[in-house]
Amino acid sequence: MKKKLFAAAALVVTGVLALGGCAGGGGDAGGDIVVGSVNTKSGPATFPEASQAAAAVFDAFNKAGGLDGRKIDYKSLDDKGDPASATAAARELVGSDEAVALVGSASLIECELNAKYYEQEGILSIPGIGVDTGCFDSKNISPANVGPFNDMTLTLLYGSEVLKLKDICVLLEIAGSTRPTYQAAIDKWTEISGQKPKYVDDTVPYGASDYTPYIVKARAAGCKALAINPVEPDAIGQVKAANAQGWDDVTWLYLTSVYSENFAKAVDDAGAGIYVPAEFYPFTEENDINKEWRDLMVKNDIPLTAFSQGGFLAAKHFIAVLKEMKGDITRETVATALRDMKPIENPMIGTPYTFGVDNTAGWPIELKSGTHAWEKIADDWFRIPEN
Repeated sequence: MKKKLFAAAALVVTGVLALGGCAGGGGDAGGDIVVGSVNTKSGPATFPEASQAAAAVFDAFNKAGGLDGRKIDYKSLDDKGDPASATAAARELVGSDEAVALVGSASLIECELNAKYYEQEGILSIPGIGVDTGCFDSKNISPANVGPFNDMTLTLLYGSEVLKLKDICVLLEIAGSTRPTYQAAIDKWTEISGQKPKYVDDTVPYGASDYTPYIVKARAAGCKALAINPVEPDAIGQVKAANAQGWDDVTWLYLTSVYSENFAKAVDDAGAGIYVPAEFYPFTEENDINKEWRDLMVKNDIPLTAFSQGGFLAAKHFIAVLKEMKGDITRETVATALRDMKPIENPMIGTPYTFGVDNTAGWPIELKSGTHAWEKIADDWFRIPEN
């Protein structure tokens, strides 16, 4: 009889613990607040700066006393650009570590793979850098950045409406199921500008050893400008391939993914100019707008890039919402606070951050031949028209 009573009591305790785990995770009354991120830190295309920047923001927050003495326990995992690792990382953070939110992630693939799981578990994510389609079409994910799809529309619009370019061609590096979303971005440009790409090639690979065949084909098609969505090493290879062919009058319309000092130093001949609609206020500008971010990155030896800007802002947005919360900090209360948040204005972004609302503004910058430095070429944000 005693054994049965002990067994029954054990079942009750187990049930209570299980219910407690389901109640929101990472948010007991006085313990650490667990926050996680899934990142591509290793592999052919990496984004380590975003989570590093978020970690630096949370460390500074903790050193300043945290949230009424409660610290943020930030766990950043590497998905290696591998689907199995990406899903496993999400389940470790959400299921085992019981994170209350995901903040500062930057991955090639994780949003699309984990979006349904996040919805199932009732957890929200603020990626520092949203990359794949899932980052922008899930009600549980809202990146700090503009993203490659709106960035593609912006760079095309800048080319046609400001630079007055004709014969714009599009070269696409496709990861996962992003092709239809890139097409939607191109279609949006067509709807606004009335122009269509002269030529589209969606077979351009990531990490090719030689981009000459794709450049030769585009030139033969009569392209005067190229809108492309590569990572930095690929873009360097593409520009050098054009240089080797003597194609010195092509205009390059790139995305924020190539906006780095390393890229600028690697390019001698930028043709008719390399243009990017920076997703955040240009990080190469040393002024009060970037001062807090820049000082924190330098202090923690984190690269000064748009990726670290994204991680920094994601963490700052999350802390701003956290400070406004009353009562328990659980997964459910954090989700409610994020969905009900007031827009956060910051001069580093062109659209006030609101969970679930897309950022549609970029700041035009240019890299000219022989300069090895990016130049801010506008006095305000360039935006996708609302209609």
